[in-house]
Parts: sequence; C-alpha cells; structure tokens
Amino acid sequence: MTGGGPAGAGIFLDNRPGPVVEQLGEAHRQARRSWMMRFWLTWAALVGLLLLFLWYTNNLQLDWIAENGPQILTGAGITVIVSAASIALATVLALFGALGRVSRSPELNGIASLYVSLVRGTPLIVQIYFIFFGLPQLGIVLPAVPSGIVALGFNYGAYMTEIFRAGIQAVPKGQQEAAQALGMRERLIFRRIVLPQAVRIVTPAIGNEFIAMIKDSSLVSFITVQELFWYAGKLGTRDARTLQALAIAAAFYWGLTIIFSFFQERLERRMARGDR
Repeated sequence: MTGGGPAGAGIFLDNRPGPVVEQLGEAHRQARRSWMMRFWLTWAALVGLLLLFLWYTNNLQLDWIAENGPQILTGAGITVIVSAASIALATVLALFGALGRVSRSPELNGIASLYVSLVRGTPLIVQIYFIFFGLPQLGIVLPAVPSGIVALGFNYGAYMTEIFRAGIQAVPKGQQEAAQALGMRERLIFRRIVLPQAVRIVTPAIGNEFIAMIKDSSLVSFITVQELFWYAGKLGTRDARTLQALAIAAAFYWGLTIIFSFFQERLERRMARGDR
C-alpha cells in the first residue's frame, strides 16, 4: 500500500480535492450566487417602488432636483473632509484612551476614565456648541470646520476607547506571558502581538462607529459649516422644497455608508482568512 517507488509516494503527495469535494464546492458557489441575485433583485425592487410612489404622488419634482441638486452637492466635499478628519482624530484618541484604561497607573487610568465618562454623559450637540461658542470665552477661538472636527473626534474617541479596551483585554494573557518569557519588551509585545489581534477583534464595531460618525457629521451645520446638510436646508427652505432637498442629502449619506460598508466587509473577510 505504501509503495517504495515514485508511484507509491504519489499516492500520499496528491492532495488535490476529489470529485465529491469539487461538486460540493461548486454547489455551494451556485447557491451563494443565487442568494445574492435574489437579494439584490429584492433590494432594487423596493427602491424602485419607493421612487415610483414619490413619482406618483408628484412629490419627487425631478426638475427641481436637476436644477438645485448640483448646488446642494457642493457641500459634499466638506462632509467627506469633516468625516475623514474626525475618524482619524477619534482613532488616535481611542487608542491612547484604551491604553490609559488598561494601564496600572492610577493617574493615567483616572484621566482616561474621566474622559470617557464626561463625553458619554453629555450630548454631542452640546459638545459641538461648547467648542465653537464656549471656548472663545476662555480665549480659545477655532473656526467652524476645525471645531466640528474636534467635537466629532473627541466624542467618538470616547466611545471607541471602550471598544479598543475590550479588544485589548480579549487577547489571551498566555500569549503575552509567552512573549515575556522569550525576553520581549512590553512595547514590542503590544505592537507585535496585542495590537494586531485587538484590531482584528474590534474591526466590526469600529466600522459601525465610523458609519454613525458619517451621519452625525451633519450636526456641524448648526455651527455654520457649509456642508451637505447645510446646503440642503438652505435651498429646501428657500424654495419650499424640503422633501426634495433632504432626499438629495439622504441619498448622498446613504451612498457614503454603502461604500464604507463595502470596504469594511472586504477588510473583515481578509482578516477572517488570516484567522483561518
């Protein structure tokens, strides 16, 4: 059975899947394609029914949308800039906050805990107003766009701090102890062992926070930031076409979240392959 020559060795070296495995794999792929086709057909049908309803009730006003839509979308660039900058700031604050929350130092842990408690205990709109209108009374004056970025990043950084903390604590302690036994320093252990695994664990939750931040970026319009929602409110009120203006803004925010969700899903799949 074992075979001493090349023919015998070939029996054990041939790891190609058999016909049954290939058939099962092909059946699974066909079922997946069928499911995705039915999903997208349902999705497109529902969107089409919604547009048809608006058209039938004569509330869509395509001529107004075609005329004013490009002007409303001029604020889309500011929306993207505010969202991207706020996400970057929140990630940095969350990483340092999480390190403070897991630190053995009572001072660092106390500062991080106060930051999380203060931000989570007050509304985001209050924080935006405080930074833009309150800080000037203390001699700190920030323009509207930086104020919105700081407020959003400061707020979401606190929520993401707890997510990062949970991810760091979810990494098995045995791996860190094994690295210490090999003589690795704590900083190297965190950078090479703890942080990569923590990021993989918290990616879905962090992605959801980013999507929520994209939508909450509309709140900076209340401090005169001329972004997408600001233009939609201004033009919709001017022409008494609030429904049409808000529909344009909602469609853009929806599109941003779909794009971000697509890349988030691809990232999660890639990390899942690494785990397997």
